[in-house]
Amino acid sequence: MFAPRDPDEYLLDSERRVIRVRRHWASLAWEVFEAVALLAVCVMVSYLLPPAAWLVQNILWYVALAVVLRFTYQVIEWWVERIVVTDKRFMMTTGVFTTRVLMMPISKVTDLTYKRTATGRLFGYGTMVVESAGQIQALNNIEYLPRPEQVYDAISELVFGDKKAQAERFSMIKAQRLARGTRTRKKKAVG
Repeated sequence: MFAPRDPDEYLLDSERRVIRVRRHWASLAWEVFEAVALLAVCVMVSYLLPPAAWLVQNILWYVALAVVLRFTYQVIEWWVERIVVTDKRFMMTTGVFTTRVLMMPISKVTDLTYKRTATGRLFGYGTMVVESAGQIQALNNIEYLPRPEQVYDAISELVFGDKKAQAERFSMIKAQRLARGTRTRKKKAVG
C-alpha cells in the first residue's frame, strides 16, 4: 500500500522498455560522509562529557538516532528512484511517500551528450545531458548515471537510428512475450 509503484506499471502496452536503471551508488557518497562525520562527532562529544552531563549525552544520542534515520531515508529514496527509457519516452520515478513521474517523449530529443569525470571513469558513472526542442525539461541533466556509454548508445539508436528496424525488432519481442504469456496461462490452467 505504501510502497511506490513499479515504473513498469506506467508503461503503455505499445511501449518497449530499453533501459531501466537507478542512479549509481556513488550518488550517496556525500550522504555517507555526512552521516559518518555527524555520528563520529556525537560519539566523541558524548565520550568527552563528564557523567554528570547525562542530559546532554541523552540529547546527543537522540541527535545520532536522527542522523541514522535521515541517512536511512536518503538510501530508501535512492533505492526507489528509477530511470526508464522506452522506445517512446524517457521516464524517471522518484519519491518514497509522494511519487513523482517525470517524462519526456523521445521524439522531442534534439541533442544527447554524456560526460564523465575522472572519478566517474573510476567508479563507472557519468552525466547525461538531454536537450529537447527549445525547452528545458525535467530530465535535462541526469547525474550519476551508471554505464553511460551503453545508455548513450541505446538512446542514440532510439533517437537517430533506423525506425523500421526498431519496429521489426519490437514486433518480434512482442510476439515472444505473447507466446510466453500463452504458455504461462496454459500451465496455470493445467496446475
